[in-house]
Amino acid sequence: MVRSINPKKAKRKNKKGEASSSSSVPSMPTRVWQPGVDKLEEGEELQCDPSAYNSLHGFHVGWPCLSFDILGDKLGLNRTEFPHTLYMVAGTQAEKANMNSIGLFKISNVSGKRRDVVPKKVVNGDDDMEDEDDEDEDSDSDEESEDGASTAPVIQVRRVAHHGCVNRIRAMPQNPHICVSWADSGHVQVWDMSSHLNALAESETEGKDGTSPALNQAPLVNFSGHKDEGYAIDWSPATAGRLLSGDCMSMIHLWEPASGSWTVDPIPLTGHTASVEDLQWSPAEANVFASCSVDGTIALWDVRVGKTPALSFKAHNADVNVISWNRLASCMLASGSDDGAFSIHDLRVIKEGDAKVAHFEYHKHPITSIEWSAHESSTLAVSSGDNQLTIWDLSLEKDEEEEAEFKAQTKEQVNTPQDLPPQLLFVHQGQKDLKELHWHNQIPGMIISTAEDGFNILMPYNIQNTLPDLAA
Repeated sequence: MVRSINPKKAKRKNKKGEASSSSSVPSMPTRVWQPGVDKLEEGEELQCDPSAYNSLHGFHVGWPCLSFDILGDKLGLNRTEFPHTLYMVAGTQAEKANMNSIGLFKISNVSGKRRDVVPKKVVNGDDDMEDEDDEDEDSDSDEESEDGASTAPVIQVRRVAHHGCVNRIRAMPQNPHICVSWADSGHVQVWDMSSHLNALAESETEGKDGTSPALNQAPLVNFSGHKDEGYAIDWSPATAGRLLSGDCMSMIHLWEPASGSWTVDPIPLTGHTASVEDLQWSPAEANVFASCSVDGTIALWDVRVGKTPALSFKAHNADVNVISWNRLASCMLASGSDDGAFSIHDLRVIKEGDAKVAHFEYHKHPITSIEWSAHESSTLAVSSGDNQLTIWDLSLEKDEEEEAEFKAQTKEQVNTPQDLPPQLLFVHQGQKDLKELHWHNQIPGMIISTAEDGFNILMPYNIQNTLPDLAA
């Protein structure tokens, strides 16, 4: 599995290119770019269509981050009104071990605009799309709104020193101020970040310039019982404080909370023959979890029954890099492979043979992250080494009649490739070496992704159509 990020400090890119005169450059028809299929001709360049997003922002934090997590907050569930505020934790991949840190982020003023999935209808023979386009152009600016106020996100950060690169970091869902980090030194550490989160929550200026030095803080627990570094780690959604960590030597350790600390079982759970790449607790059964491995298998475990898997099955013909357990449909488990394929497994029929109910080979590079939506049981997001973040709705099927109706409403030829899977809902590009993504559990339709060149916050405009009616 390709995991590492090239350890070079990220440089800020100038997003404001010089605009060419429309009178001197002939207009070219807009085409949908297919990575791995289309090639740029001389003089051509890729351009983002901002009208495809309700919100799109990018930022970087110095050293690139391989892993991050979105923190639960008390700002409300199912938030739909802009601007948004969110909190997250991320770990760096710095050039030298002593230059790394864990960052706690407060990101406020995340602006955007909800767009109509289908353009407005023609009224009295006059197409009002032109007015809508003008309105969109005003709303797409990342610099300032109509009243002159900045629409760029405000980023505040507090940093804690971390020795070694952070391979993966996760926040406890029940207590988001408690975080666990997997270091490339082979140590798994648990941290209490409450003081830093409180400082960010109570101030509009704390850490705003991003230049404050990393603070020295001792972890609550520093476990060195793994024989090698690792990437797999997961908090239990059912039992607060219960934790799993897996390493590159195929070993998994179970952590149990104990009087404000943790007891780590020194005898590992064994069953894989190669590196354990990811771990996921069941959202429905408190003692059950899944693991995936470089050996191409997925294993299901019950921590009440021995130290070996309850069952194991061949999931891919290459390394299984990531898995995600559907919290809204707990019988469904998604997996992503090193060969670019990802699959959906129905655990209800796993004992009857092949549990694979869907398989996609759209991506041609390793799958680096996969996650089900927290708001729609059939929707998931995938990131890959081909620099694409894709969103899929498995409930969709090709409907030629609906396509014809949409084309008629838009009054133009929808120039999309014909060989795309009908379940492919959205393709996001523009980041280099994508590593991880997460849906925001409290802001429907929002995804955050990390890559070598920084973070993106995105809300595709067509995702709102798949969300439940929050007003109902």
